[in-house]
Amino acid sequence: MNKHMYTMLCSLLSLSMVLTACGGSAKQTPSEHREQDKISQNTTNSFRINMKNDPTSLNPGQISDQTSIALIKAVMEGLTRIGPDGKPQNAVAENIKISADQKTYTFKLRETKWSNGDPVTAGDFEYAWKWELSPKNDSQFAYQLYPILNAEKVKKGEVAPDQVGIKAIDTKTLEVTLTNPTPYFLEIIAFPTYFPVNQKIAEKNNDWQKDTSVFVGNGPFKPTKWQHGSKIILEKNTTYWDATTVKLNQIDMTIMEDPNKELSLFKDGNLDWAGAPLSEIAIEGMPELRKSGRLLTFPIAGTYLYKFNTKITPFNNTKIRKAFAYAINRKMLAENIMQDGQMPAMAYVPPTMFKENEKGYFPDANYEEAKKLLKEGMEELGISELPPIELSINTSEAHTKIAGAIQDMWKSHLGAEVALKSTEWNDHLDNIKKGKFQIARISWLGDFNDPATFLEIYTLPQGNNNTYWTNDQYNQLIKASYSEKDATERQRSLREAEKILMDEMPFIPIYFYTMSYAKSDKIKDIYIDSLGNIDFKWAHLD
Repeated sequence: MNKHMYTMLCSLLSLSMVLTACGGSAKQTPSEHREQDKISQNTTNSFRINMKNDPTSLNPGQISDQTSIALIKAVMEGLTRIGPDGKPQNAVAENIKISADQKTYTFKLRETKWSNGDPVTAGDFEYAWKWELSPKNDSQFAYQLYPILNAEKVKKGEVAPDQVGIKAIDTKTLEVTLTNPTPYFLEIIAFPTYFPVNQKIAEKNNDWQKDTSVFVGNGPFKPTKWQHGSKIILEKNTTYWDATTVKLNQIDMTIMEDPNKELSLFKDGNLDWAGAPLSEIAIEGMPELRKSGRLLTFPIAGTYLYKFNTKITPFNNTKIRKAFAYAINRKMLAENIMQDGQMPAMAYVPPTMFKENEKGYFPDANYEEAKKLLKEGMEELGISELPPIELSINTSEAHTKIAGAIQDMWKSHLGAEVALKSTEWNDHLDNIKKGKFQIARISWLGDFNDPATFLEIYTLPQGNNNTYWTNDQYNQLIKASYSEKDATERQRSLREAEKILMDEMPFIPIYFYTMSYAKSDKIKDIYIDSLGNIDFKWAHLD
């Protein structure tokens, strides 16, 4: 989730605060949980976890944040699913045939049902994907479908929808034609953007994606209650094709922003899991958890960012954007606020994909160069002083502390007066989407294990590229990488594209993510992949 998006998102995507790349590994991780605070009595085979933010939707074509992605992966499923070994495995697709030129995929669907008993058909996939590609529908991750023949042209309204390379041959056969061979295609189709939607239900009820009484899914669990802003209850979906593998009877999800309250509930035994990837651990609670050995940490493919609105003065000037980026002391943030040595980011793509980015493209805390660039940028704009500047963050203890420290750095080294604006997560996302910001906190977590998941979003004039920045040379390099068969040359094109980003700085990379969480010893086999996605399918109580 260039994507994550997804502009971790990968999307656009929430903070799961975090430690360093020195903990465990990003494979199977046990845990158990369920919150006692105004939910229900403890249930056999019930897992209790907290989500910091209310999911935005149950429509896989509309989501862009990590919380919603985790929920969708629990209640819906695509043609493939990422398994505990980190590789795509067949899910709704029972058989997959790939043509000799690696551009045509034929998926034979197994006998699967929606939670209301309707059969899952190839037409449900075709309907969902074409809905996302419709120019009239807002689907921020629709670009993930662009490897498909004519998908981008359909989204731009340049060709008719029947020209896209998506075709339900019959109820159990889906044929997909790509523009070029795409090495990660079987991995990316495990992402929610490629999930099916029950066409009959969606067309009958406009609120199907937010009302559990009409929602139908095809995943391991089904939502039975969604009290917005308070709790979500998932129960085992007995119509799921692989229901015998699913051991948990229920997942109780509270929706609570306060990390201190979450940690207190965990310590009292009323939650089975605290922290990443759906929430964050209170910073003050980390030392005790670490000392007791209950804090688990591992690196993931994610970057913490501040986005510029490049349409607005003074951030329509490249030198001023770079000045603000260079005037941040990332090492100080990592040591004094995040507290566990998170890796400072002087690049965009995480070192898990580009090893060279452990060092990055520019020195950390490059104050003298920042002052020089600011002076030159202001002269180019013909201004003698900076206008009032606003930094937008979503409500969070960690975000507030980081923003406050950076606010002081910008004041001290650039003389900038920066006001902080804190809003709830959904309002924060909506403001970014509408361009109502100057600088805004966001994060990006990879949707698949390839640098393209980070880089391709900045080829777009919309969607998760809310900076409004564009560059023709950059676009050409990313486009060339899609058809390049030589792995070394493809890597070179992607690295060159990232260098353009760092030369023009439409956003500020701040640190590379790690994930930290605490868990009950009772829960086993909750899987978190190297991209930070959590999967409850194989979880069970010991």
